[in-house]
This record gives sequence, structure tokens and C-alpha cells, in this order.
Amino acid sequence: MIAERLNSLRALMQRKGVGAYYVPTADFHLSEYVNPYFKSRQYLTGFTGSAGTLIVTMTEAALWVDGRYFIQAEEQIKGTPVKLMKMGEEGVPTTMEYLASLPEGTVIGMDGRTVSAATAMRMEKTLAAKNMTIEEDMDLVGEIWKDRPALPSAPVYVLGLDSVGVSAADKLADIRRVLAEKDADAHVLSTLDDIAWLFNLRGGDVECNPVFLSYAVIERDAAYIFADETKFHYCVKEYLRQLNVTLLPYNEIYSFAARYDEGDAILLSSAAVNYALYEKFSEKAIIVDEVNPEQLKKAIKNPVEIENMRKAHIKDGLAVTRFMRWVKDTIGKEKMTELSAAEKINSLRFATPGNLGLSFGTISAYGEHAALPHYAPNKESDLTVEPHGFLLVDSGGQYYEGTTDITRTIAVGPLTEDEKKHFALVLRSMLRLANAKFLYGCRGLNLDILARGPLWDEGLDYKHGTGHGVGYLLNVHEGPNGFRWKVVPERVDSCVYEEGMITSDEPGIYIEGSHGIRTENLIVCRKGEKNEYGQFMYFETLTCAPIDLDAIDPDLLNADEKHMLNEYHRFVYDTLSPLMDAEEREWLAKYTRAI
Repeated sequence: MIAERLNSLRALMQRKGVGAYYVPTADFHLSEYVNPYFKSRQYLTGFTGSAGTLIVTMTEAALWVDGRYFIQAEEQIKGTPVKLMKMGEEGVPTTMEYLASLPEGTVIGMDGRTVSAATAMRMEKTLAAKNMTIEEDMDLVGEIWKDRPALPSAPVYVLGLDSVGVSAADKLADIRRVLAEKDADAHVLSTLDDIAWLFNLRGGDVECNPVFLSYAVIERDAAYIFADETKFHYCVKEYLRQLNVTLLPYNEIYSFAARYDEGDAILLSSAAVNYALYEKFSEKAIIVDEVNPEQLKKAIKNPVEIENMRKAHIKDGLAVTRFMRWVKDTIGKEKMTELSAAEKINSLRFATPGNLGLSFGTISAYGEHAALPHYAPNKESDLTVEPHGFLLVDSGGQYYEGTTDITRTIAVGPLTEDEKKHFALVLRSMLRLANAKFLYGCRGLNLDILARGPLWDEGLDYKHGTGHGVGYLLNVHEGPNGFRWKVVPERVDSCVYEEGMITSDEPGIYIEGSHGIRTENLIVCRKGEKNEYGQFMYFETLTCAPIDLDAIDPDLLNADEKHMLNEYHRFVYDTLSPLMDAEEREWLAKYTRAI
């Protein structure tokens, strides 16, 4: 099937005079997670991961993935003509280097609506020396994908002040102050979570992400949203009218952009606006190319959002704790599989008042599958969970009070000495970062060593960031905060930590063919003491669920680490036990006891 699709694409490329076709993983808004309509790379390769880039030439189809997906991609493209390119590994060219190695004069086709302007312009500049050109108006996959899903049409709804804390009118006024500071006439916005945040709107066009397909333009005295009008109920339209926001057809943004001409200054991020849209602006217009101001403002949660997030994590913690108890009570007595475990934790969340669904597809991985950081079980891969080793479950929910993301690795029976050692290392790593005290001005780059240190001491590592920013009833991954030991240019996640930023803390160990362990809590940055040395900062843990004591060998933790774990478990018990019945409280007391 994959070979047939690639051959159909090549036949079309030949007719169009295209020597290479570039297929990223993105929608028209460069989103990380996309609606099925936009899964062109998956259609052509069979690889289901959330990130990856495919380049198809007349003789080769090469797929680039990062370290999270090396094993998964290798398995999913096995038996197809697709060649795996492991990003960052020695001897593996970047996509740009690969394109530059193609014959002189090669025409590179792409759907410019799915490629950032920054990427396309960098590509043009790099390839010009070899007389290569880019044809951006080519949705070739759309021409061969006969049963392509329809564009989504979920309704849009408004969040109240009790949820978000700051009105859309105040947020728009703040953005207009930025326009004045930058001497810009308009701000063009394409990123879906930024638009949803700015207008206090949410939707359902992307699974697990409560956003809606749209563009926005904010001028000094007017604002426009470009979206499918049928998604907006009368009351939402009235809400926008009161904000002096005009609703226009989704695709009209491209002709609207052409209105800005000589002397007009437009604030946008070329890394966050697609190339097709960028090309519509007049060459005489002034482009103020900067990171969207919404990104930082959105990342700094206000007191109402933080308090709501605490409430969301209590709800979520109850669901996760009940799931952990179910695993312990069920294993070895009834058949349990990766899928049945995922279905169980999903159902517990869905039954929770205020739940709006999942924040991402549940990762339920037993044994060797847990060594795949982003493994997703399916009917073909579904393993039976045996009463030994680890079950790793990474999951999260969307609630009216916020977004959650938690990973628990659960001992389902006897463990090997290596498994116990690795569990302790990951736990030590997570606790050290969660309990960091640091001066204001630190970035995730400064703090990441706290988590990796125990692993590096043992010659171990993990091929993903230690943590990512988390949205408020929005995308589970958001910038610009994050923990990472080196700068990765395409991931804007190395800003200075500000009070109110929420980040995951999720170190891991992955032993291919054997087991995987990850322990993840969400933490919020807070201000601590201020003295002659400056403003000190610390993290408050939001996630509220036990860490499996059955997997912990106390002899592998030092006194400080035991104290940190005991304090965390005291917090879990004190928070959740009043909401439980007697049997649940008894179970929780056992699994949060001091060690």
C-alpha cells in the first residue's frame, strides 16, 4: 500500500516537473498535533508519530524522526520503501543537507500552507547556490488521497472569567500596547492555541487539543478572526461583536493579507506563519518578525488559572490513583492488556465531573514496549500485561479547570535488579528537579542537569527533553518554557523561568528490548525569598498521585531523596484521602506510607 502511494505521488511529481517533494507533519497552522485531514506524512509512510519529515524523490523516500521515535518508526516502516533518517545521529544529514545534495536545478515541491515561512525562506537561500527552486502551491498528496477525511467542524465556545481570570478585551488591549511599542499596524496570528488563548475561545478541531482552525489579525482599533462561520453559535458571534471582532471566512486570510502595502508594518513570527500566507504580503510592507507576544503571556498562568489547575490535578489524581489500585487488584487475576489498561484509565477520566476528554492519546506500554517513549497500543501490537515487570502509562485529561499530563510506571509483579535500579534513578532525577531552588534568570538549560545528573553518573541518558510547558485548557505541549540540556532550534523552550509557568518534569530510562521507565509530574514556578543575592525561585508540584512504592528499593535512595518522596506522598494523602471512601483511603495510606 505504501509503495503504491509513493508510486502515485512520483507519477504526479513527474507530470508536474518536480524532482523532490517535501512533506512535514503539520496543518496550515504548523500545529504539533493535527486533524486527520492533515496527516499526509502518515498517509505516505505508515508512521503514526506526532513529528517527522518526509522527502520523496524519484528514487528514494526518506523519513526524518527525532530520538523519541527511532524504534517506533523503524517498526512501522519495516517492509516499505521508506528509509529511516535518525535526526541528530552521527552521519545522518539534516533535511536541508539532504536537499542540497540533490542534482543542480532540482525543483522542490511542497504545500506551502504546511511549511513555516522561516523554513521555506531558509531553504530557498540555501538551495539557490545550486539553482534549485521551490514550488509552494502544490498539495500533491491531496490529489492522490481519494478518501481523505473532511475538514473538522466542531463548535466553538467561550470560557468565562472564572476559568481564565483575564478578559479577552484586556488581552487585546495588551497586544495593542505591544503593537504601539513595535510601531506596527497589524499583528497576524496563525497558531491555534495563541488564538484560542487571546479570545478566550475553545473548540474541538484537533483531537485532544481544544482549538479551532482559524487565523486572526489584530489592528490598532479592530480585530478579525478567519474561520468557518458554521462553528460559531449566535451567542459566540455576539460575544465577538461586543469585542469589535469581525468574523470572516477561513480562507479569506490570504486575500486579506494583500491589503497591507507600502509603509504598513506587520508583526508576525515567520516561524509560526505558513509560507503560502507570508508570500501574500506585499514586498513593500514592513515585516516585524518576532516571536508571537501571546506565547510568553500565555505561558505565565495567572492566579485564577493556577488555582483552577490545582483543582484539575486533584480530580485527575483521583482517577489515576483509582487506576493504579485497579492495576494492582487485577493483575494476575484477570486478563489485562495494554489496550484494556488504556481503556480503563480513559474511562475513569471520562467519568470525572468537568472532564472534556484526553489531553493526548494514552500511552500504555508493557515490558519492551515501554522502551518506546511515545508508543501507542493498537490491536496489532497489544501485549498482555504479565504479572512481572513494569506497565508504563503516560496520560492526561482536559478539564474545565485545566490540562493534566502524568506518567506512572507501575510494578505489576517481581522486578529484576536492573529494573529496581533504573526506577530509583528516574525517581531521584524527577525529585531533584522538582525540589530545585534557583535564582531568577535561570532557564531550563541551567536546570536540566538536576534531572540528568543521576543518570549521567551511570552513563545513561534519554533522548527527549526533561520537560515541556503545558497549556491551560489548551495544548499539552506549549512553549517557551521547558527543560533541555542543549538548545534545539526548532523547539522554542529555553526562556527564563517566570512565576506561573507550568512545566512537566519527566526523566526516563529506556532499555531497548527490555523495559522503559518514566515518572512525570507537572510543576509550577513560584517566587521564593528575595535577599541580597536576588530573587530565588522554586517549584510547586501540581500532580497528585502516588509513585509506586512496590517498585522502590529504599536502599537506593539517600536520606534527602527519601524525605522528598515522603513529603510528596504526605501531600498526596492529605489532598486525596478526604475525597475517598474507607477502602480507598486504606489503599492510599499503604501506597503513600513513609519509607
